[in-house]
Amino acid sequence: MGGAACLVFDLDGTLLDTLDDLRGSLNHALAARGLPTRSMEQVRQDVGNGVRTLMERSIGQPDDQLVDELLAIFRPHYAQHALDHTQPYPGIIDMLRQAHTLGHPTAIVSNKPDEQVRALQKRFFPTLIQVAIGEQMPRVRRKPAPDMALLALEQLGATPQQALYIGDSEVDLETARNAHMPCIACAWGFRGEALLRKAGAQDIIQHPGQLTERLKAWNSIGNN
Repeated sequence: MGGAACLVFDLDGTLLDTLDDLRGSLNHALAARGLPTRSMEQVRQDVGNGVRTLMERSIGQPDDQLVDELLAIFRPHYAQHALDHTQPYPGIIDMLRQAHTLGHPTAIVSNKPDEQVRALQKRFFPTLIQVAIGEQMPRVRRKPAPDMALLALEQLGATPQQALYIGDSEVDLETARNAHMPCIACAWGFRGEALLRKAGAQDIIQHPGQLTERLKAWNSIGNN
């Protein structure tokens, strides 16, 4: 891949460490219904497919009514507390600045609700990421459907062959495959290297600086 490819990033576990705030709001909802709360490691393994799936996994059984009740508690609480502890992972801002300097168009695609994704983009990456897309069911399906990634590329004016997907989970690997995009997996996120390899990841980086190095190398090749 040469030239300034489009970069499509997952959000939670890739750019932002959101786990503390997600766990806080999840446990607030579970406690309000007298249900057992979840450990950090349990939440780490359960996130990635949207908050409804997070609720379903947290109660351990299908119960649409209970899930709806939990979501009604979770959503306003998380809207108020989503920035209590959430921060970019070390090295993320420097990597995005380098990508911006090198001319790479950038996007976020996340299974969070669309308004939350756009709010987080404006809070942390207002000048560094051009497009932010979240769940907009049924028009834009959740990952691992390719809808978000393809919509992001459409807004950036690129094709899958001109893009690179960066994420931290098996959901991201499947999303990239469904969108026919090459994928780099991030070992610093919610799943870790062992689970990423088990899910079929072929290209794994350990820290954002490694992506910066690749971007510089690709741009050097593309400009020669």
